Amino acid sequence: MTTSNVLPDEVARFEKLAARWWDPQGESRPLHDLNPLRTAFVASRIELQGARVADVGCGGGLLSETLARAGADVVGIDLGSALIDVARLHLHESGLAVDYRVQSSAALAIAEPASFDAVCCMELIEHVPDPAALIADLQAMLKPGGRLFLSTLNRTPMAFVVAILGAEHVLRLLPRGTHRYAAFLKPSELAALLRHAGLQVQEIAGIAYEPFTRRAWLSRHAAVNYLVSAQRPA
Repeated sequence: MTTSNVLPDEVARFEKLAARWWDPQGESRPLHDLNPLRTAFVASRIELQGARVADVGCGGGLLSETLARAGADVVGIDLGSALIDVARLHLHESGLAVDYRVQSSAALAIAEPASFDAVCCMELIEHVPDPAALIADLQAMLKPGGRLFLSTLNRTPMAFVVAILGAEHVLRLLPRGTHRYAAFLKPSELAALLRHAGLQVQEIAGIAYEPFTRRAWLSRHAAVNYLVSAQRPA
């Protein structure tokens, strides 16, 4: 298995959350709150029924399951074996079918090049040492004309205040140390990486999130979280 583009401490940090991944009141609460918005973003831009979709960095399977429920044939990969165990276990409760694998993005790109109608990679790119290598893997998985969907955090003072000081230290919505500010990517930086990999950037949309009402919506402002849609040319 090719795993060079990984920080073991990051994998271990998320594996500690595995047991409560599906608890909407637990440490993964923000993921539960944001998941419907992310799913809707993908579903409104591609036809999920019958589509083959890779969920890279799937964690315990929140997005993978909602994509599968919409009719997609989903492969979910993560390097956290405890997370994949939880994802597989939850299928017994949901009754859905997802092909979960302990596998790296590089290994999947090599094993199944140009095999997916869409690839989703949510809140992962800021946790890898080489974002360009990750994007190259994601591009390689896509069929010609396939769509890539990413979400990440902007490197702005507001993102530091909201995502690190607010979410980790004040409200304690996330464990401390979840994010490293230096690893956040500005939309212009991410767009440049996508173009360098031969992908066409189609859309960049900000995410607004109100933690007290647990409401999330798309915004014209991408100062904190944002979503990106890109396409591999046909």
